[in-house]
Amino acid sequence: MPDIKQNVTIYSTPSCHFCHMAKDFFKANNITYTEHNVAGDMEKRKEMIEKSGQMGVPVIIIGDELIVGFNKPKIVQLLGL
Repeated sequence: MPDIKQNVTIYSTPSCHFCHMAKDFFKANNITYTEHNVAGDMEKRKEMIEKSGQMGVPVIIIGDELIVGFNKPKIVQLLGL
């Protein structure tokens, strides 16, 4: 059985449509995640840019894998859903 106890982090902004889609998807699948609002948190914004090399949100980290945008097939694959 796949391990869905992955560490999930999402860097997002309140106005980002795809961020809301990603968070709704995690909630619907009972995936616990840590959220960082990079609109108001400059340290986390800097961290996100250093990790992803860009400004776009959402940036989702599942385990050691970094996903830019709401790439649902990739998220499903990494979470083993």
